[in-house]
Amino acid sequence: MPPDVSVSDLVKHYVVPERAGGLRASFRSVLRRKHRLVRAVDGISFEVDRGEVVGFLGPNGAGKTTALKVLSGLLHPTDGHVDVLGFTPWDRRAEYLSRITLIMGQRQQLFWDLPAADSFLVNKAVFGIDDAVYTRTVDLLTELLDLGDLLTKPVRQLSLGERMKVELAAGLLHTPRVLFLDEPTIGLDVTMQQRIREFVTAYNAETGATVLLTSHYMADVKALARRVIVIDQGKLLYDGALDGLVRRYAPHKTITVHLEREADLPDLNGQAEILSVDGLQVTVRAGKDDAPEITGRLLTQLPIADLSVEDPPLEEVIDQVFRGEGP
Repeated sequence: MPPDVSVSDLVKHYVVPERAGGLRASFRSVLRRKHRLVRAVDGISFEVDRGEVVGFLGPNGAGKTTALKVLSGLLHPTDGHVDVLGFTPWDRRAEYLSRITLIMGQRQQLFWDLPAADSFLVNKAVFGIDDAVYTRTVDLLTELLDLGDLLTKPVRQLSLGERMKVELAAGLLHTPRVLFLDEPTIGLDVTMQQRIREFVTAYNAETGATVLLTSHYMADVKALARRVIVIDQGKLLYDGALDGLVRRYAPHKTITVHLEREADLPDLNGQAEILSVDGLQVTVRAGKDDAPEITGRLLTQLPIADLSVEDPPLEEVIDQVFRGEGP
């Protein structure tokens, strides 16, 4: 079975004007304008199989949103080949647009002064959705997103979280097979972020839809994606399993020890660093290669009630990748 999304050597460059501040620079730019080449996406390649949920990660300005706009057909690339569901996205064929959706956090597609239900009817007409299919889909989305009476309220009266839920529903009325989600939980509180994650998981399980997700919240990525694609300055840095990213780039392990009673700490011979001692809890950081030996030494030389060995937080690992540290 061919992948739902296939990207090969994708390039998107912009030429942007630039000038210094001040009146003199303004006049000078009229006669001789300077330009700068911005390499938003610079030769990335990847594939996404049907039903996969893939995290698409990178710092601000890495090229994530530009890539999603090319994949959804909003932008033409400078170079490269893209195939989504057998279509070239920027051809903007109706058959293609009816099978994908691009949902961007805090970007509104609903009519501000009308109930969301009215905007839903507009989308129903645009996509030519059958009455029975429309009713069934709205019922499913209402259940998964717990929309309740939100559909009958003017959009301007909804909170940010409520608005994001109805925006998601509006983007999925035509039951797309591929979802491009760009920061769907941005600005939401912790509870609403969790609801959106649960919804994406349930929708993926219910429909088998393919999801390419960008987010700056690592909790989104850990909850939804087993595989991540990491880009920075338009270039691909990593494509593989999420746990593989941690194994590859994590520089150390954190060992947390709970003692049964007070005791002198053993000499770690410079192989590990004691981060903190809080009563009977001791936290040690060791290189990932030294962690097994340090753990064994602690177990044999201390009265231990409990011990845990953990990888560093995913945020820290991603930061290592962006800074070019690691293997």
